[in-house]
Amino acid sequence: MPKTDVPGTTGITGHRLRWWTELPLIVLVYAAYSAGRLIVRGDVASAVDHGVGILKAEQFLRLNAESPLNRLFTGNAWIGVPADFWYASLHYLVTPAVLVWLFRSKAVHYRAARAWLMISTMIGLIGFTLLPTCPPRLLSKGYGFVDTMAQYSDFGWWGGEASAPRGLGGMTNQYAAMPSLHVGWALWCGVMLWRCGRSPLTKVAAVAYPLITTIVVMGTANHYFFDAVAGAAVMGVGLLLVRPVQRLTEPVTNRLRARFLRTAGPSSATESSIVSAGCQTSTGERIPRQRKQSAPHGAESSARPTEAGRPAEAGDGAPGWGLPRSSEVESLGKAH
Repeated sequence: MPKTDVPGTTGITGHRLRWWTELPLIVLVYAAYSAGRLIVRGDVASAVDHGVGILKAEQFLRLNAESPLNRLFTGNAWIGVPADFWYASLHYLVTPAVLVWLFRSKAVHYRAARAWLMISTMIGLIGFTLLPTCPPRLLSKGYGFVDTMAQYSDFGWWGGEASAPRGLGGMTNQYAAMPSLHVGWALWCGVMLWRCGRSPLTKVAAVAYPLITTIVVMGTANHYFFDAVAGAAVMGVGLLLVRPVQRLTEPVTNRLRARFLRTAGPSSATESSIVSAGCQTSTGERIPRQRKQSAPHGAESSARPTEAGRPAEAGDGAPGWGLPRSSEVESLGKAH
């Protein structure tokens, strides 16, 4: 039977997805994103101007939901502390967990989902470069925002510089607020959970996770409402670019994957192309489990001669594998 592949689990070259080829790719893209995020630190004055401009635009449109949310979080520790933990950790945990879940149990959707996440992340990096933005928590006190991460720092591992661990604030770009990839990644998780999940609990999580994340990033004064909107827009643009980018990068990724598989060991596709695939015949067997039957004494003279070096079919011992010849049918008819 011809070998068929499940759509989305193999590339053009027929290689199946393997974790040891996927993991280095994901790590490489995330490392490039993190390094680029640090390199593109913009001027502080322009970042503050952009932040103030966004806030004024929201106030003009009466969309500045971050101000009342921030007052709620700072006035109620039972809300603010869990929100800080949510902001500091869940995007590091939930996003990879959903990606692994897709790889292991929803492989038909994995390739496009991974491409969507990576493309959108790179678009977000372009946003950080073109529009460095001061988050609400770093604006002057006159704007009324309180940094909840600094206020509740005794409860967690973070200090007063975003969600970075104490002493590592220099390893993060605090002016990379537009767009909010916290919201973008949460939206990606929600879409994949909704599309691929089956249980009612999964559907609830698909809606609740991006919604709560949007509230958290505003209430902790790490992002404006427009940052959250931009994060969702970035994911939309990334989704539209998945197919074109895959067409452009497929030859390169297949070549790299094939080279990696050659160095790692023999390809499973090569092994599966052998029909016997580890099924060996013993002496006197023509196919596994089918031994050649011994011809009775004196039957050699009545055996049908072979044609063009082909073994006689009468002695195959496998009735039903071949059809009788027309000459045999005629002789049987005359005999009757």
